[in-house]
Amino acid sequence: MKLMESGQMYLETIYVLSKEKSRVHSIDVSEYMGYSKPSVSRAIGILRSGGCVEMAEDGSLTLTEAGRALAEQIYERHTILTEFLVRLGVDRATAAEDACKMEHVISDASLVALKEFVES
Repeated sequence: MKLMESGQMYLETIYVLSKEKSRVHSIDVSEYMGYSKPSVSRAIGILRSGGCVEMAEDGSLTLTEAGRALAEQIYERHTILTEFLVRLGVDRATAAEDACKMEHVISDASLVALKEFVES
């Protein structure tokens, strides 16, 4: 599934939050991203219809297998780019912010090269 940048950001956020909390709700996503509840609700609806997210009766969000795979890929891109920028001397906060923008446009070939560099 091909997601727009905003959909990728939501998936990554749910993934990150799920590593920190046992249950993730839309309000958690809203607070983490700084977006309004209606915006998050709309985005979650799109991700649900796309088969990336499931919502339990209590409102908790779970990534589907496909959603988790995409989220892990996005998170890995973010992590590699952040580490690369930090190694170049960029402070971690700025590196993470810039990586967030870059992760959506970098080619797979460039990412592989950066990953090899960071891991060496």
